[in-house]
Amino acid sequence: MPEWIVTFLRSAGLFLLMLLFIRLIGKRPSPLTFFDFVTGIVIGVLVATLTLNMVPNAVNGLIALGVWTIFPALVYFLAIKCKTVRDIVQSKETILINHGEILEDHLLQVRLTPEDLLSQLRKKNVFAFSDVEFAVMEPTGEVSVLLKKDKQPVSAKTLNVPVGMESVPQTVMLDGIMMDEGLTAMGLNRHWLHSELETLGVAPENVFIGQVDSGGQLYVDLFNDTVIVPAPKTKDLAHATLKKCQADCELYALATKDIETKSMYSTAASTLTAVANELEPWLKR
Repeated sequence: MPEWIVTFLRSAGLFLLMLLFIRLIGKRPSPLTFFDFVTGIVIGVLVATLTLNMVPNAVNGLIALGVWTIFPALVYFLAIKCKTVRDIVQSKETILINHGEILEDHLLQVRLTPEDLLSQLRKKNVFAFSDVEFAVMEPTGEVSVLLKKDKQPVSAKTLNVPVGMESVPQTVMLDGIMMDEGLTAMGLNRHWLHSELETLGVAPENVFIGQVDSGGQLYVDLFNDTVIVPAPKTKDLAHATLKKCQADCELYALATKDIETKSMYSTAASTLTAVANELEPWLKR
């Protein structure tokens, strides 16, 4: 048998074997720990040497590959069950800055220079260590930063502004094809999608990607990037309609002389005001 065919079959077999081994090891967070990095390099070297037939005894190479695949999988499993194993394999978090004070001894423990620390802070958009409440080096080597209260960005919670809950947008169109699964997840159908596309003046076959957000608004990206699609106005129109109905009820209450009718319109206006205020975080976000 020609050598290239043998190499092809060996590579294909190792490829399928590695797919099985990778499933056995399981998913790992990114960035990887040093242990994950070393394990990946050793497995890659073993696969390369076996593929090129650089190991005199292929059985020994497969045994080594199995050991470097099964043992890490066992270590990961034990790390989930036992904190001691987890600390040995992944190490512990290290506090680098505490209440704006740099802990020099901890920098020495993690082999981090002051320049390295400042560089890591700049990657988090922090240019003054005195603005940092806590900085922690994670087991992966990444530095997590918590700013002091007066240095943190303003948020809706800080301003006591109520905001609506968000859910994952559903993709309802890809490459001009309607996705029934995404439509069903949002409680919609193709008739609704056709109506929305007609409102936007877009043909279905011209849509590259279409998504529906948690508020039921459709956003589309077209194949032709020179065409500008108008932004959805569904929520704005709903909010404006509520406000108009509220104003109309107040106007009718002032215009009528009948006490019962005036009370009815005033009650309706108050109800619409409460509804508009409650829905405003969702309609105006």
